[in-house]
Amino acid sequence: MGRKAKEIIDLSSTLADIWRVLSEEEREQIKKNARFVHYKKNETIYIEEEQPLDLMCLLKGKVKIYKSGVGGRTQIIRMIRPIQYFGYRAFFAREPYVTAASAFEASTVCFISMELIEDMLRENGNLALFFIQMLSCDLGVADNRVVNLTQKHVRGRLAESLIFLKESYGLEEDGATINIYLAREDLANLSNMTTANAIRTLANFVNERIISLDGRKIKIIDEDKLLKISKIG
Repeated sequence: MGRKAKEIIDLSSTLADIWRVLSEEEREQIKKNARFVHYKKNETIYIEEEQPLDLMCLLKGKVKIYKSGVGGRTQIIRMIRPIQYFGYRAFFAREPYVTAASAFEASTVCFISMELIEDMLRENGNLALFFIQMLSCDLGVADNRVVNLTQKHVRGRLAESLIFLKESYGLEEDGATINIYLAREDLANLSNMTTANAIRTLANFVNERIISLDGRKIKIIDEDKLLKISKIG
């Protein structure tokens, strides 16, 4: 899976948040250990029940974390943007992956052995604190997401997903078009609804002049109203 990157990548700038808490010796160990892999669109990075071996950091592109549910239906758990770390929780929990990950578009991922990271954590308190903070933030996001996906109505869930995508990936040069193009099925899987409901709700948002659509491009026309719908659920 994936293709090994040939170009030289500067870890001090791409992994700056981790780099600043490492000693020179630890930095050299990371340089020797790090692997860089290019993935094509829709290519799998890891699968459910696979044993976790590496810390992963997305350097370029977009990655979706998802899980197969009842009847084979997919639920998108998270969308990863550069520079975010993923794939490490299962290693700390001493369990296989409970999710899967794939490249949403052409992406480059940095892999670092979790055994090496764990050895460093035993000696480097600042690095340990960094991972505690990451896990704590992820847990907070997951808690909020569970409540929102179970208590909000269809309109609220879809509005929240659009706001999430805008905040995660930003807008194009026009200052309104979300800088990620999701298929209706992916948007439905992110919002915990059927594809039909996602299509219907998007059409309603268009009719209400909250958004406009151009294929997979979504342009936000009335962000205040979108935020209000997301908030009231």
